[in-house]
Amino acid sequence: MKVYLQTLGCKLNESELEAWARDFTAHGDEVVNDPSAADTIVLNTCTVTAQAARKSRNLARHLARANTDAQIILTGCYATLSAGQARALPNVAFVVPNSEKDRLVRLAGERLGAADFQLAANGCRLPEAVSGELVGDSTTLFRVKELRSVLRTRAFVKIEDGCNMSCSYCIIPLARGRARSRPQKEILDEIKQLVDSGYREVILTGVQISDYRLEERVAGSERLRGLCDLVSSILRETNLPRLRLTSIAPWDLEEELLDLFADARLCRHLHLSLQSGSTTVLRRMRRPYTAEQFAGAVELARAKIPDVAISTDVIVGFPGEADVEFQESLEFVERMNFARVHVFPYSSREGTLAAKLPLPVSDLIKDARAKAMQRVADASLRRFTGRFVGRTLSVLYEEDENAPGVWSGYTDNYIRVVTRSRENMANRIVPTRLVEAVEDGARGEILESVSI
Repeated sequence: MKVYLQTLGCKLNESELEAWARDFTAHGDEVVNDPSAADTIVLNTCTVTAQAARKSRNLARHLARANTDAQIILTGCYATLSAGQARALPNVAFVVPNSEKDRLVRLAGERLGAADFQLAANGCRLPEAVSGELVGDSTTLFRVKELRSVLRTRAFVKIEDGCNMSCSYCIIPLARGRARSRPQKEILDEIKQLVDSGYREVILTGVQISDYRLEERVAGSERLRGLCDLVSSILRETNLPRLRLTSIAPWDLEEELLDLFADARLCRHLHLSLQSGSTTVLRRMRRPYTAEQFAGAVELARAKIPDVAISTDVIVGFPGEADVEFQESLEFVERMNFARVHVFPYSSREGTLAAKLPLPVSDLIKDARAKAMQRVADASLRRFTGRFVGRTLSVLYEEDENAPGVWSGYTDNYIRVVTRSRENMANRIVPTRLVEAVEDGARGEILESVSI
């Protein structure tokens, strides 16, 4: 079976896409780069905003037109919350809800492939049984071409799914359910297999990885194993060259976890989602911290981890956001000197508490505020990158498929570096001197061709 994979959205969706690619390959299927060459198309959808849901539907229709003979499997958040609409889209064979995502490859094999579907014995994970009604979900565009490149260097590993929060703007808890964590041994086994396959970096991902908590029976008694314990075990029990964390709740940032960054294999990068620098807006968002408490978490991280990159998310134009509140948020973000800031104008999502809040902000004002916040974000990125010009950092390189001889990658503290080399630098961690700050990172000069 020839399979084309595509997703809309978040890094969690990307991690699921990567896992499916590995599992389809283990089964003996071929993951193709062109939907017109596929027998089966899998689309991981998103519904975080009304626009994302619309994009999911449009992309499903586009894929159906690109290959009228292929059978389409829809999954993800849009498919889960709008299963009836998803089933009615052209060429949809069936829909897989978020609760069944880990079984998607097996379901595809049983329904569309060989009846005696079995995974090759390479450790790829799938449940033994299939149960429940089939429906589906979504996120943002992540093309297979990019996926195949990342698969040679970096791999996302999902450690938890779902969320127990009740942020007023977010539909994710409804789409993905309550937080649940994967067994630690299962995660360790997957990472060891990835290392054996040549991956140099693993990114732990989930809706909120600091929610990782697992009760396990040890020596006859229950023991709660959290994110710190998981990260410590990965560093102790694998020879993974690089481990990177994704989104951590600022209120869950523990000194014990920060102490682990003394191990150079743990990338000096933390994503702490802010959402607003105004405490009154944070209250309406139902975020459990103040702006100053968030600043305290950032200060602690910087004190514990030299040269750490702190990235964040910020929403502008939340219902009721007054001029003075936006100004508070703008000045707070500027003061924090983030390495990267992802700026989002608020988008109403039916089914959330925020959709019913009074005093909506006009699109015109939201657009102006997003541009102002983006200017601050761009300046913060330039300042952070500029601190490292003239210094030598290790970069994990990937080839730019559209420009032979051009290589790009990331330092452990999340600076994107671009360089040129006649040598094959793919999947190599190489000492590189940063010579110039550019629009989205830095231009680098390779000092050694010997990879780390």
